[in-house]
Amino acid sequence: MPSLFQLPIYPPQFWLAAVTTALLIGVSKAGFGGGPGVIATPLLSLVMPVPEAAALLLPILLLADVFAVRHYYDQVDKQSLRVLLPGALLGILLGALFFRQFSDQDRVLKLGIGVIALAFVLYQAVRSRILQVVEQKRPSPTIGFILGTTSGFVSTLAHVGGPPMMIYMLPQKLPRNLFVGTTAVFFFIVNLVKLIPYALLGLLVVGNLTVMVLLLPVLFIGTRLGVWLNKRFSELWFNRVVYVILLLVGLQLVLGQSVISLLFG
Repeated sequence: MPSLFQLPIYPPQFWLAAVTTALLIGVSKAGFGGGPGVIATPLLSLVMPVPEAAALLLPILLLADVFAVRHYYDQVDKQSLRVLLPGALLGILLGALFFRQFSDQDRVLKLGIGVIALAFVLYQAVRSRILQVVEQKRPSPTIGFILGTTSGFVSTLAHVGGPPMMIYMLPQKLPRNLFVGTTAVFFFIVNLVKLIPYALLGLLVVGNLTVMVLLLPVLFIGTRLGVWLNKRFSELWFNRVVYVILLLVGLQLVLGQSVISLLFG
């Protein structure tokens, strides 16, 4: 693990993955939902250790959260937060313990990120059926706690905590402003708390902040690109392309070798 003041030196393939990731996060924040953003950690995990990839993305996500919370901080469903946040805190703790347990076994961590990526693609494939079932009945606080724990755990590992939280939130049938505001505040708190275990694990390095500053213009370009794409392309088909890429990245992380070479070699 890098020390707090060590400035990491990354190879060219890292910068290619980092720029692509920043562009996709920007596009995601510009109206394409969570689709493009979910590929961030799996993609970076192809070129660097998983904990470092997750830690590198955290300040970028927090910055995006600040802009969202500024608009919605007073438009939240407090009851949903009271149910979800305790479980999320437990999930963050479990995710931190997972990182600590396997910090020297990057193959295990990449396998875990790959499984999460594939599970996300599977969730998107059957999402409508899942939501048809859960929307018929409001989940109990116990189910909410479990979903919050799951969200906190996968968010700590891969910043992909959206699906479990959505399974709890959608049946509430909240007005759009409350739904968006509750989601924004929930993930702002989750990402803020994640700073603690990331710091204790030695993952927060000054070099990450430098990289974040360098990627900010790319993030801005991604946002503008997202606005442009949103006016010209269907969100559904754009996200489907992203999910295909995420599927290939997940398979590569799970299998430990190039999917392209397996298919054509």
